[in-house]
Amino acid sequence: MTVVNETLGAWSQLFMLLAALTYLVAFVAFAWDVASHSRALRGAGEHELVGAAAGASAAASQAASEPADARAGHGAGHRGRGYRTGARSALAGHVADEEMRYTGERRPAARVAVAVMVLGFAVHTAAVLSRAFAAGRVPWGNMYEFCTTGALVVAGVYLLSLLARDLRFVGSLVSGLVVIMLCAATIGFPTPVGPLQPALQSWWLVIHVSIAVAASGIFTITFAMAVLQLLQARRERAILAGEGPGAGFLGLVPSSQALENLSFRLNAVGFAFWTFTLAAGAIWAEQAWGRYWGWDTKEVWTFVIWVVYAAYMHARATRGWTGNRSAWLSIVGYLCVIFNFTVVNTVFPGLHSYSGV
Repeated sequence: MTVVNETLGAWSQLFMLLAALTYLVAFVAFAWDVASHSRALRGAGEHELVGAAAGASAAASQAASEPADARAGHGAGHRGRGYRTGARSALAGHVADEEMRYTGERRPAARVAVAVMVLGFAVHTAAVLSRAFAAGRVPWGNMYEFCTTGALVVAGVYLLSLLARDLRFVGSLVSGLVVIMLCAATIGFPTPVGPLQPALQSWWLVIHVSIAVAASGIFTITFAMAVLQLLQARRERAILAGEGPGAGFLGLVPSSQALENLSFRLNAVGFAFWTFTLAAGAIWAEQAWGRYWGWDTKEVWTFVIWVVYAAYMHARATRGWTGNRSAWLSIVGYLCVIFNFTVVNTVFPGLHSYSGV
């Protein structure tokens, strides 16, 4: 029988509180970075507005001079090459580098924000590990632990991504979501340290739930990027129409097309993880309950999430669903993840009710 270490469990709760406060400081620093740059970017954008309008006109003229088949040859939802080239030229100076490379620009608030977020991640890791050692098992046996571990994965994926790309523009959204997840776990799903219920005492808990946590973490990142994509796309249309640069902070954000491309790659990884989650859950169900599929509410909504992201992948890759439509599909998929985790686990009765509330 597993012995619960109450003292270590209390330390875990303290570390979790400190992690939430640290992430909150990181959120403020990221927001300060965005605010401090938005004023300068707004002023620069207003001076370049005439050039942007001229570039948009040139783009339209170039697209009109192309043969009809060249303009339509990319399929539904795709623009002609001339239009895209002209639009990119017109948006130059209004959006960040599409490759999301570090430019060496002095952004002290952003540097502080990243450093604080690394510190928060370290404290958060200590909280999750102390919870695991206190319970003598993996730290995702109930909703509180799933949410706190999922928040750790979100922060970890984001920090790892920063090693390859300059994604500091999405830092305020990511750190804010992490704080919300930790607050939701502490306030909405407080669960004392304890042993697993018999149905969860299986190695499939380690495999099935860990991959589900990783997929949920990736979907959280892509949700934040989809929101920025919608905002940036609206701003780009305004700039090309000569109406003004709009929200200044979006000057730190790459083009909507660049955001969409990166979101698609990350969603592809998350979708592969969720596919494995669905398959592993079916195998575990057969071992625990003697059937692979029983139309339990949790099973149904896990499949619904898979269908939504499968539709996103298919529509984006083969049907030309680019731009706002792909962003909205990604957002709908994440809302289904949230619904599955909150409403399904707390309202609908089912075989997964032992997950802890």
